[in-house]
Amino acid sequence: MASSARATGSTESAGAGPLRAADESGNRAFLLGLARAFAGAIFFTLPLLMTMEMWALGFYMDGVRLALFILVMVPMLIGLDHYAGFRETSTWTQDAADGLTACGVGFVASAAILSLFNVIDIGMPAREILGKVALQAVPASFGAMLASSQLGDDTERDTPEEARKRNAGYGGELFFMAAGATFLAFNVAPTEEMILIAFKLTPWHAVALIVTSLLLMHAFVYAVEFRGTRAVPEGTPFGSLFLRYTVVGYAISLLISVYVLWTFGRWQDTALPMFVLTALVLAFPASIGAAAARLIL
Repeated sequence: MASSARATGSTESAGAGPLRAADESGNRAFLLGLARAFAGAIFFTLPLLMTMEMWALGFYMDGVRLALFILVMVPMLIGLDHYAGFRETSTWTQDAADGLTACGVGFVASAAILSLFNVIDIGMPAREILGKVALQAVPASFGAMLASSQLGDDTERDTPEEARKRNAGYGGELFFMAAGATFLAFNVAPTEEMILIAFKLTPWHAVALIVTSLLLMHAFVYAVEFRGTRAVPEGTPFGSLFLRYTVVGYAISLLISVYVLWTFGRWQDTALPMFVLTALVLAFPASIGAAAARLIL
């Protein structure tokens, strides 16, 4: 009887060993992913953290619009985690947890760097501190989410996320373009140069900008053979490919540009023709971001 108990105990101990090892491995992977997330948040958003326009916008921009943008951003982060998160996941619940974690990392990293630069301090009104941190947390959260896919170990390629990306389909491709357009548009929209360039444009320049955006989008993904270049299925007509991906991707970039400009209050006291030109200017970098996202995501 005693020997039976010892045998049972030894069996349980033997089973506990692999479970404990698996837990430790999972905890290490999460902590490593979290460290990469902080690195990515700082790396991808450092230019904006050192940009005076962003500090000013965080002080005076509409808080409701900023909060709405963050609410829109969270589902996008969850979707990005499904395809390129900072740890392997198997359920949407885990993706949601990681998306919220990336958002939290963005807030913490932004607050830490802004405090280091003395852009925020405890003597400021809470509204100003929260506005400045929340605004910077948007690109920082994207950086946190993309840290592993862009800064991770090259040996970590055969993962469930990689398989999901390969099998994402048309809807997944459009989502990647939307994410890339949002990230790049948000990075340049706060600058006054967007309005200055729009002011300088003639109608012919605007048309040329649209055509150039479309050509560059298509070339980035299909022509210049960057890493991640999409293979064109044999027999696919050029027109079909151009319309379904490039033109639709540009339309997504333009819509996102309009929304980002609205978030920053860029259409207040602005005539409609000037606002349209500003949206076309912003859609240029946004479309490049959309094309690049198809390659790197």
